[in-house]
Amino acid sequence: MNTVADDGNNNLRYAEYVLGVLDADARAAVAHEIETTGEAATAVALWQRRLMPLADTIDEVTPAPYVWARIHDALQLDAPARTPVKPSRGGLWNNLALWHWLGIGASAVAVALLVVVNMPPHAPIAVQANAAYMAASIQQDNGSTGWTATLDPQRGRVVVVPGTPVAFATGRAPELWLIPAGGKPISVGMIALDKPTTLTLDPTLLAKLGTSALLAVSVEPLGGSPTGQPTGAVIAKGAIGAAPDSTQHKVALRGDGDARRGSV
Repeated sequence: MNTVADDGNNNLRYAEYVLGVLDADARAAVAHEIETTGEAATAVALWQRRLMPLADTIDEVTPAPYVWARIHDALQLDAPARTPVKPSRGGLWNNLALWHWLGIGASAVAVALLVVVNMPPHAPIAVQANAAYMAASIQQDNGSTGWTATLDPQRGRVVVVPGTPVAFATGRAPELWLIPAGGKPISVGMIALDKPTTLTLDPTLLAKLGTSALLAVSVEPLGGSPTGQPTGAVIAKGAIGAAPDSTQHKVALRGDGDARRGSV
């Protein structure tokens, strides 16, 4: 009669048999049990039902260009390396200035706690709706995506990732523009053709972000438009929409086909 421990060991052997990790002798022994014992055959069949789906082929899914851009931006891979601080020769225990400031800091914390405890309760602060990520698929006239932009209003940054390669004449480069609804284009900055570009959004640009605005790319001199308005051909446009956040698993990117077209 098998004990509970024996049954557990047999189950493990049957699972290893299905996975193909047993040596030749152990595999032959389990194969013999399957032929001669109904319980062994049933156990192996159950393990096959559980484990074989793990070997099914899963279709490869290519992530959208903005996914790596957001990871790259969140990890601050472009941030300059910090210079290590050399430790003081005297050591922390002999640093009188450190203990002096620690004493002042402890007093300040105690005062702050007293103020917080005695403050009346306030209503929770509402989070601004435009604090989430926003995105735009900047499409060319032929329908292909020239660039994908991910905007982070909270940090005041936009990451622009090139999509379909675009050829530019010598001495010309792409410039990114924000076009508010019914307004004139506002330069965001020059962007690269072959790698992601991170640009800073000033308060004027942040105030005009929204789903009614467009992003556009024009062909300009290497230093940018000399007039503050597009001087070359506008080769791509895209409406700004909501990007996926940590609480949702869907993407709402709006291409130029769904966008309100502005005049440039």
